[in-house]
Amino acid sequence: MKKNKSKAKATVEKEFVFEFKAGKHDCVLKVPLQFPVQENISDLHGRLMLLHKIPCYLENELKTSLFNFIEKETISDYDREAELALLRLTRSDIDVNQLANAWARSYLETTLEHARPEEPSWDEDFACVYHKLIHSPASDTLLNLEHNYFVSISELISERDMEMKKLQERQAAEMKKVMHELGNTLSDQDVNTVAAQHFDAQQVLENKWTCELKQVSGIQKQEYQEWVIKLHQDLQRSTNSSEINEEIKVQPSQQSEAIDFGARMFEEQPQLEESFTIHLGAQLKTMHNLRLLRADVLDFCKHRRHGSGGAKLRRLQTALSVYSSSLCGLVLLVDNRVTSYSGIKRDFATVAKECTDFHFPCLEEQLDEVQQVLLYARAQRSSKHKEPPEIPKNGGDDKNKNVERHASNILPGEFYISRHSNLSEVHVVFHLCVDDNVRSGNITARDPAIMGLRNILKVCCTHDVTTVTVPLLLVHDMSDEMTIPWCIKRAELVFKCVKGFMMEMASWDGGISRTVQFLVPKSISDEMFYQLSNMLPEIFRVSSTLTLTSKH
Repeated sequence: MKKNKSKAKATVEKEFVFEFKAGKHDCVLKVPLQFPVQENISDLHGRLMLLHKIPCYLENELKTSLFNFIEKETISDYDREAELALLRLTRSDIDVNQLANAWARSYLETTLEHARPEEPSWDEDFACVYHKLIHSPASDTLLNLEHNYFVSISELISERDMEMKKLQERQAAEMKKVMHELGNTLSDQDVNTVAAQHFDAQQVLENKWTCELKQVSGIQKQEYQEWVIKLHQDLQRSTNSSEINEEIKVQPSQQSEAIDFGARMFEEQPQLEESFTIHLGAQLKTMHNLRLLRADVLDFCKHRRHGSGGAKLRRLQTALSVYSSSLCGLVLLVDNRVTSYSGIKRDFATVAKECTDFHFPCLEEQLDEVQQVLLYARAQRSSKHKEPPEIPKNGGDDKNKNVERHASNILPGEFYISRHSNLSEVHVVFHLCVDDNVRSGNITARDPAIMGLRNILKVCCTHDVTTVTVPLLLVHDMSDEMTIPWCIKRAELVFKCVKGFMMEMASWDGGISRTVQFLVPKSISDEMFYQLSNMLPEIFRVSSTLTLTSKH
């Protein structure tokens, strides 16, 4: 018996002896084994039978002998180690009681039957209470309170915009005077100094209003959550129906006072819409709803300060389903930077700040969390691969060689998700990263943007998003190069790809009916819209056309 030193754990070599008869001959099989044995005993037995050509009638006997030998020697090693541990304990100054308490604490912490039940968090309690109240007669009260908070934030934003406008006008007049004196009494250095002062003044004013809006939103969220909890507790304690009715009585709000005026002054923009019903599946058919819309992507997010009856119903529907298995999602096309508010991202952030989110963190906090997760994921990926992964190329184009590479940036086709309860018709926003290649006419079904749509639909199936709005042309704004043939080709590609992805849905979610809304920009012509509406039923083989509406 000899000991071998190992970096991980000391192993002991022992010899396994198996005596057997082969005809008239007495044979002995001796095999050195390393203890503790790490490999599977059945696999070891099979190799011994094959390598040493053991007769097949000795297979069971060899297996039994090998198993008993390994079990006996393993128990013997454990007993020897236990005796040595007890010997070291008796010869040292270790407190036996302290050691016993440590063992007991470790056992309690690692054994499920002794684990303490998880205490519900404040967010979970508030979610349950809100879900009960919004499905009760108190729903109207909640909506009016939320709308009043929204109006308060809107008034602050109007004051901010007015103050910023006055500052810019004053600075423009001042700069005009400076430019008039340029070359006479003032130099270029003086102009640069004035411009820097103007910039600093704008930053100071903007930071002031940002802090004030953030503070007001925080106060509103705390007041609203405490009021909801208190209302629920009062309704549970009260047994008098008159007291309950008085508690949830709808107070005259700014919404009800201005609803008639708003219906006249703030009419909805014209919107074309066509709906279809399809049945997809090889054997088990699943019904889905398709809708083609012409609207601005942010129309699904904006609340109207002077809302009509339809706007109030949409807000109620969104509130009823915020904690349900029928969520609504929206695909927003963004660049590769997570926290940079530019273009459509800046507009979306502005809309998200117009109303306090009483259920989820604000957009800035969610994006900060996404960035932290992204940095961690990039670090983990870099540790596994010495070289950074290449950016996928599209159609042999070399444009992606110039794409800005940074650890906090995402690649085309990747997306991050934000949760909202303060948007008009949307609970979940999928921020899909696309590059300038989507504006070209040569993308294929393997383009990162198309594959990103597939992954988004898969997330919808696994996370109860039953309605998702997709930009049909993979752009939010039209440009000169987007001709009618370009639009027809792009729409055909997206229609066919989404149809294929919807065919896969049966394997993702078991065949649940969903609604997919295809969104086209507002600037698209009526003629182009009707061509797309004729293309959709041909590709999807529509079983019935539900409606063709033109909302004005």
